[in-house]
This record gives sequence, C-alpha cells and structure tokens, in this order.
Amino acid sequence: MSKQDISMPTKYDPKKTEEKWYQYWLDGKFFEAKGGEDKEPYTIVIPPPNVTGKLHLGHAWDTTLQDIMIRTKRMQGYDALWLPGMDHAGIATQAKVEGKLKEEGTNRYELGREKFLETTWEWKHEYATFIRQQWSKLGLSLDYSRERFTLDEGLSNAVNEVFVTLYEKGLIYRGEYIINWDPKTKTALSDIEVIYKDVQGALYHMRYPLADGSGHIEIATTRPETMLGDTAVAVHPDDDRYKDLIGKKVKLPITNREIEIVADDYVDMEFGSGAVKITPAHDPNDFEIGNRHNLKRILVMNEDGTMNKEAGPYQGMDRFECRKQIIKDLQDQGVLFKIEEHMHNVGHSERSGAVVEPYLSTQWFVKMQPLADQAIELQKQEGKVNFVPDRFEKTYLHWIENIRDWCISRQLWWGHRIPAWYHKETGELYVGRTAPKDPENWTQDEDVLDTWFSSALWPFSTMGWPDENSADYKRYYPGDVLVTGYDIIFFWVARMIFQGLEFTDKRPFKDVLIHGLVRDAEGRKMSKSLGNGVDPMDVIDKYGADSLRYFLSTGSSPGNDLRFYWEKVESTWNFGNKIWNASRFALMNMEGMTYEEIDLTGEKTLADKWILTRLNETIESVTKLIDAYEFGEVGRALYNFIWDDFCDWYIEMAKLPLYGDDEAQKKTTRSVLAYVLDQTMRLLHPFMPFITEEIWQHIPHKGESITVAAWPEKREDLHFEESAKEMKLLTEIIRSVRNTRSEMNVPPSKPIEIQLNPHDGEVLKQLESNRIYIDKFCNPDPLKMSLDLEAPDKAMTSIVSGVEIFLPLEGLIDLEEEIKRLENEYKKWDSEVLRVQKKLSNEGFVKKAPEKVVAEEREKEKTYLDNRKKVEERIKELKN
Repeated sequence: MSKQDISMPTKYDPKKTEEKWYQYWLDGKFFEAKGGEDKEPYTIVIPPPNVTGKLHLGHAWDTTLQDIMIRTKRMQGYDALWLPGMDHAGIATQAKVEGKLKEEGTNRYELGREKFLETTWEWKHEYATFIRQQWSKLGLSLDYSRERFTLDEGLSNAVNEVFVTLYEKGLIYRGEYIINWDPKTKTALSDIEVIYKDVQGALYHMRYPLADGSGHIEIATTRPETMLGDTAVAVHPDDDRYKDLIGKKVKLPITNREIEIVADDYVDMEFGSGAVKITPAHDPNDFEIGNRHNLKRILVMNEDGTMNKEAGPYQGMDRFECRKQIIKDLQDQGVLFKIEEHMHNVGHSERSGAVVEPYLSTQWFVKMQPLADQAIELQKQEGKVNFVPDRFEKTYLHWIENIRDWCISRQLWWGHRIPAWYHKETGELYVGRTAPKDPENWTQDEDVLDTWFSSALWPFSTMGWPDENSADYKRYYPGDVLVTGYDIIFFWVARMIFQGLEFTDKRPFKDVLIHGLVRDAEGRKMSKSLGNGVDPMDVIDKYGADSLRYFLSTGSSPGNDLRFYWEKVESTWNFGNKIWNASRFALMNMEGMTYEEIDLTGEKTLADKWILTRLNETIESVTKLIDAYEFGEVGRALYNFIWDDFCDWYIEMAKLPLYGDDEAQKKTTRSVLAYVLDQTMRLLHPFMPFITEEIWQHIPHKGESITVAAWPEKREDLHFEESAKEMKLLTEIIRSVRNTRSEMNVPPSKPIEIQLNPHDGEVLKQLESNRIYIDKFCNPDPLKMSLDLEAPDKAMTSIVSGVEIFLPLEGLIDLEEEIKRLENEYKKWDSEVLRVQKKLSNEGFVKKAPEKVVAEEREKEKTYLDNRKKVEERIKELKN
C-alpha cells in the first residue's frame, strides 16, 4: 500500500469536495445493487417525488433518512438497493402545466390532447432534471440504473394488469354516484384529496307551501342554490307532527315543481324542524334516500360550478352568485324567513383550493371492503407491517376499518388512461389489457386513473412485476423499510399495503418509518403564503450538504415534526469543522504511515486503551440505534464521542507520547489515532458522506471508497473496562480542578497547589501511575497525593468518585481582592434583580406587554436571583 497524502487544506470547502466525490461515486458505480447470492438483499424504494416542481426540505429530510439506512446496510455487507423514481402526479402536474399555458395565452383544449401531453412530457423532463440535480447535491446514494417513472411502459403494464384483474374479480365497477367534484380543475376527487376547513356560513330557513294550499312545511339548508334540484322533502316515519303529510306534495319555490313528502328513518326528528329537503344529485345522504324512494336525480350545475338549464332563470350564473340571487328572490317571495350564522365544515380541493361540490357523476370505483379486510387481517399476524412509532398503526387501522369505496377516475389528460372502451354502435363496454382488435369501432374512456392508483403499485411495479420471474422482483421484493410522512398514511401507505397483499400475497415492506413535517422556528407549517419556506439548496450553498443532512437526521425523534433553525445548521457546520481540524492534527502525526504499518499490538497508554474502549461502546450504540431508527440518539452518541472524547480529551492526551521520546509508544499512539479516526469516519459516513470520504481518503486505508468500506464492529481485543474506569476518575478530577479555576478566575497557565485524598490504596495507585495527565491538564505546583491528607484550613473542596480534592486558597487567589471583586459583582446582580422586579410589579406592564415579553422578564428575574445567590455564597465561603 502506498503512503497516504496526509496534506489537508486548513479549512474544509464543501463546494469543491461534494461535487468531486459524488461524481467519483457515480463513476465507480458504488451505488448499484449487484445481485448475486453471496450477499443478503436490503431494499428501499424512494417515495417518488412529484414532477410538479423542485424538492423542498421535507423531501430532503425524508431522503436523508433513507440514505443513512442504505449507506449503513451497504457498508454492513448487504446487497443494498435504493431504487429512485418520480411520480407523474396527475392533477398536480396538469394544474401546473395549465397555469403555464394560461400565461402563454392558450389552454389545453386549444392544443388538443396529443399536443398537451407532449407539452406535459417536456415539463416532466425539465423538472426531473432539477430533481436529479438536487438528489446529487444532497449526496443520495441512489441506484440510477434502476430509476423509474410512474408513466413508464413497464409501470403502465402493471397498472393495466391491476385494473383489469380487479375488474374481472368484480372489485372495480362503474356507476353513478355522488362524488367530490373540483369545479376549478373539473375532475373527481377521492375522499382523502378533500381538506375540510371550518367556514363561517349561514343556515337558511324556508317554508315550502303544500300543493293543496293547506299550509307549509319548514326546512333549512346551508346551500340554497341546490334547492333547484330538490325532488322530495323527507320526515321521520314516527314523527307525529308530519304523519298526516306523508305522501302529500309541496310546491318547490322558484320552479313551482311539485315534489312529494316521503318518510325515511335517516331523518333526525330532534334536529331543526324535523323535515329535510332531498337533493339526490347534490348530496351523498340525499342520494341514498333518493335510491330508497326511487326519486329523480336532477343535476343543476355544470362541471365548472356554473348553473345549468335545470336551474331555470339562474342558468349560466356561478354557484355562489346564484346563491346570493336566490336568497334575495326567496326573501322577496316570503319563502326565506330566517338566516342564522352557522359555522360548518366545508370541503376544499387539496390541489386547487376550490370549494368541493358533492356532485352526481358516472365514475369508476374500487370496491374497498374485500381489499381492506386482507390488510386488517395482516396486522393480526406475526408478519405484519411494523409502524415506527407504533402509535401510527392505530391511525392506519382506524381509517382502513372505516373505508369507503375509492373513486379512481379523474377527468384529466395527464395520467394512465383507463383501459376501457365503448362500442360506437352498441355501447358495449370492453375492459382489457390491450386495445380491442378493431379499434376503429371503439372509443376509449376519456378519463385517467387517480395518481395514487399507480403509486400504490410502486414497491413491486418498479421491480418488473407483473413478470414474476423478473430478477429484481424475485430478489429485492418485498422491501425492508418505507420512509414517509404521517400526512400520506391514507393516501399512499394503506394503498400500497392492500395492493401488495392482493397482487403479490406479501406485505410490500417490513417497516414503515413515519416522520413529521418540517416547520419553521415558530412551529408553523412552511408555505408560500407565509413566506417562511426554506430551499434546501440554499442551505447547502451556505453550509454544505453534510451540515443540512446531520441537522435533519438528528433533529427530532420518529413520528415528530422538525423545526428548522439556521442556528442549528450552523452548529452542525461547526461540528464538521471540529472534525476537520481534529483530522488534520491526526494526519500530521501520521506522515509517511501506510495502512500496513498500523499496529495496535504494542504497549498502550491509559488514554489509548480508554479511547479504544469508548470507540467500541460507540460502535455498539450507533449500530443498535440505527437499526431502531433512533437517528436523534445516534447523533448524540456520535457528537459526544467525536467532540468530547476524541477531540477534547484523547487528542490532547495523545500529544504527550506523540511529542515524547519513546518511539515505540509514539508508534502505538499513531496507530491508535489512525484506527480510531478511520472507524469514526465510517460510523459518521451515512450522516455526513462528503466530509468523511474526503478525510478517509487521506487516512492510511484499504479500498476505493468509504461508501463500500466495512461497517465498524466491536473488537474484544481492544476493549479495556478497567482502563475506562480509571480514565473516568481522571477526567472527573481534571474537570473539577478546571471548574474551580474558572469560578475563582484563576487562569490555566498559573500553577496552583492541588491535594488529592483518595479513599483507598487502589485509587492512589491509579493516580500515581497516571500522574502525567494530572500534571499536564491541572498544572499543579505542588501535587500532593496521600491516603491521610487533612483538609487545609481555607481551601476549595470537591469530591469525585473516591477522591477528595483540596485547592488551598492561599496562593490560589488574593483573598481581599477576590472578596472585593465579588462584592461589586453582588451589587451588580442586586441592582438587576431590583430593576426587573420593579418592572414585574407594575400591573400595567404585565397586562399590556406581549405575553412573550413578560415571560422573558420573568426568566431574567430567575437568572439574576440565581446569580446573586451564588455570589453571596462565594463571599461567605471566603470570609469564614
């Protein structure tokens, strides 16, 4: 092995380093899963980002967690596949492209379907390029040779196979139902694409006159514009108030159409007047009542939310304009007699923000109950899908146990065209994997499938299914873990599970790691309207990818939201610089060293034995915590080991032999430095891939890249429990002396008398054999160690594990000067206490000032009181 180039720049430059190493990794094909029987497979499929735009911080968090796992498993010797890809995102992408066309003064109808799809593919290629650039900047170790897209030919075959199979089983059907309709994008929505918001509206009370002129019946509605489609009034069959009216008719105001009064158990006698208007084409409950009573379905709106010819004089008006006009007209006619404010839950389209209209439409549906039953049953078995944290299993089960049929057709052009054709003459329906043999006689269904229909197949359609002999499908399916946010458990996770069970008889992944949302520093959701979004690429440009990755991966626990703080990213940047500087020191002391010259068999110092033991403990801890997905805890373990143990303690202690005259000991310490730095970089690599590769390439090593270097394992021959205990005692003594120096304002450079009184001979023996460290880090003059030391008259005293520490005050400080200084400090804190207490005793301030400001003042009062008390106690100690 040739000697390593140990020269490293004084400062780490992420921009130069990151681009260089990512290209090196790609050229070396280190990310590609190789197959073969000698390694156990480990699979993650990326949650495919939508080609609607660039990636946000949530994507960066999600993919960083996956990259940590895949890099770890790759280093542990697994045949690790991380499969990348993107989602066509039907409604979202089409909305973006239509917005762009609008700016250009045209629309999809002017272009026609074929040209519009060409334009959308151009959009896809543009944004797919952006996304790949962002993946590379994040350092994601994706197997690009297997990249997929939800509209790929192979995935389209899988979609058709699933659709046709479900149709043949009677689990896909076409029917006229009330669906969620988005009038802005003019498409159906599934239930979970509707976001409900509390909106201040009104309840409109009306009197419908009886057709025979004998009176009227009172009803109330929040949507008076739909009354034009009323085909009945319903009352409860046991309601004595209306028993004589059942079967009679009322005249529908405005239209004067006669409609029947029907009896139905659905009606709540206690709510309002106990009578309700029935509009089967505009309300899901009314639709069911209409079915029971064979009521006509009258649709009074167009697809764009304007009123149609059934709305009579209101034809062509927008639904909300119609509402205003019809209210006025009903008031003029004396029909509308009361309007009361009413807060109600109104559905909005997740994508367009439009108020969703319950709308009668012919759509395609998946019959969900048989599929849901399989998924529910799976969770009762040993081989279930494990949710991390497990509380999300309840969230998942609650939804799937109360599932409704899934409306899968969308009135869009961008997406998987429904594989159904209608005969031009007979109207016969044909559903098939391929087009009819005489396509000229058939018209294909205009609609496309809901995006989530194809996304639900992602874990296995990307592997070559429905070809079950596909090498990738046989080797890498099912996956090991899915990483995703809690916001798409229903949209995506549930659907992947039931489709995986139905078509592969396997759960699609063993574990689902759920994370939360990235929020701003105040805990608000990031959004364009608030202007609080943060572009991950801006963070990388400022602090480098490693800083962003480390912050994202260690900043929260599983299932919880993550708050973004620039200061915390900066602190991870400082951590990276600490690692860089420590590595530079270590490498300067390895000059001329080769990998073969690393020799850990020689006589080791206490510090050598201790750092090797701490390394073993950190290896065990980090490995276990990564497997448990506790990345925040991994971060703490690595930070404590690298910053505290390695940088602050070991490197300083290693200087003693490194700068000494004992060549054998120098060689051993150099070897320990090289070994510990190598192993530490490997542990840190999944979190900070770029800086660790850069450093590792300078260390004496074997292999082409740290990405495929072996994961560290505990070595019993390098584990020294007793030495670790000895070092713990020494560091406690050194910390205690340093703290006392700090409290007494005695600089480290000033020699001071230190007396150590160990509790037994064994501890004394340890102290004597390691006196070199006490001399180096405590600067004693003199150092007295004895079993029978008596405490000096005036001394600062502290006790650590088995040792009393005495620092005689005489010679340590000028007592009179110190007392004088402390008395001045006491006055300062006393005046601060009086000032803040005066402020807080002012009722006007406490009542009028913002809550945050008052809380800050109370916190100041607490701090000032605490500081004053400490100074007071110190003065007493010195005067006694």
